[in-house]
Amino acid sequence: MSDLRRPRRIETVVVGGGQAGLSVGYHLARRGLEFVILDAHERIGDAWRHRWDSLRLFTPARYSGLAGMPFPGGRHTFPTKDEMADYLESYAARFDLPVRTGVRVERVWSNGNGYLVVAGDHVWEADNVVVAMSTHQQPRRPPFADRLDPAIVQLHSADYRNPSQLRDGPVLVVGAANSGAEIALEAADGHRTWLSGRHPGHVPFRIEGAAGRVLVPLVLRGLFHRVLTVRTPMGRRARPKVLANGWPLVRTKPKDLTAAGVERVPRVEGVREGLPLLADGRTLEVANVVWCTGFRAGLDWIDLPVFGKMEPRHYRGVVASHPGLYFVGLLFLYAASSEQIHGLDRDAAHVAGTIAARRKERSRAAG
Repeated sequence: MSDLRRPRRIETVVVGGGQAGLSVGYHLARRGLEFVILDAHERIGDAWRHRWDSLRLFTPARYSGLAGMPFPGGRHTFPTKDEMADYLESYAARFDLPVRTGVRVERVWSNGNGYLVVAGDHVWEADNVVVAMSTHQQPRRPPFADRLDPAIVQLHSADYRNPSQLRDGPVLVVGAANSGAEIALEAADGHRTWLSGRHPGHVPFRIEGAAGRVLVPLVLRGLFHRVLTVRTPMGRRARPKVLANGWPLVRTKPKDLTAAGVERVPRVEGVREGLPLLADGRTLEVANVVWCTGFRAGLDWIDLPVFGKMEPRHYRGVVASHPGLYFVGLLFLYAASSEQIHGLDRDAAHVAGTIAARRKERSRAAG
C-alpha cells in the first residue's frame, strides 16, 4: 500500500460540507472532538451555487442561520441561493472548521474496529462516520427519456439554471412539486409552457406577505419543529406521507401558474414518435423538456447493510445496528424541520452529543 493509501487515523469523518456537515462540525468542535469534513465540491457552498439562478430559500433569514452565526440581512428577507452559499463559506471560515473540498468519498465500510472511508488515493480509519447529506444526490429521470427526439432540449432541474438554456418553442416541465412549479413559472415568460404531474397542494398564504410574518414562525418553530416529530402521534402519522410525497407548493400558487399561462396536463407516460406521450393519449410537440422528477438517494457508496425501503434505518440519525454510524440532513430525520436550516442544527447537536458520550464509554471500557 502506498503512503497515500495508508489509512490515516481520525476519530470522526463527516461526509458532506453543506449546512448539515458544517453544523455537525460546529457541535463536534464545541465538544473538543477530533474530526474532518469531506466535501466533493471545489468550494464550500457550491451545492447551492449550482442550482437555478432565481432560487430563493423558503425560510426567512431569521431562521436560515446555523448555531453561533445569525444569517446577515433583514430578518424577514428570503435569502437567494448564492447568499446561502456565501454564508456557509463564511461560517466554515469563522469557526475554522476542517473542511477538505474536492474530496469525493467513494466507499465506506466496517473493518471490525471502526470504519474505513476511501476517497480516491486517500483512506481514513475512523471510529465514527457522519453522513451529513440529504437523499437528493443523483438526478432521476424516466428511462423513456432517451427515446425523445434528439432535437428536443432535455434538462434535469439539477442542470437547469435559467431560460437562456431553452430553445425557442414550447416547454414541457415534468413534475409539479416546488421545483417544477417555479421553473414552469419562469419558463412561461417567453415560452408556451405545459406542466405535467400531480398537484401536491399548496400553502394557503403568501410566505413573503403580512400573513407570512405571523404564520411562517408558527409553522416553522411550532408545527414543524415541535409538533411533527417522531415522538408525537401526529408526527408519526405524517412522516411516511412526507417521505413518500414530499411537501406542498410553498411560494408558487396554482393561480400564479394560471395567470402566467402555464397549462396543466396529465402525467407523461412514455414516448410516441419522438414526442412526450401523456396519460390521456395525446402527444405534445415540444422543443424543450425540463425533468423535475426528483433524485435518487445516491448513497450506494455506503457499503453497509443499513438501508430500509425508503431510507437508512436509524433513530434520530443514530444507526443502532452499526455503532458509530450517523446520518444528519435527511428528510424528516427527527422532525418535519429536519431538512430545514433551523431544524437540522438540533439533529446535528444530538449526533455530536452521542459521539461524545460514545467516546466516554469507550474510554471507561479501556480503563
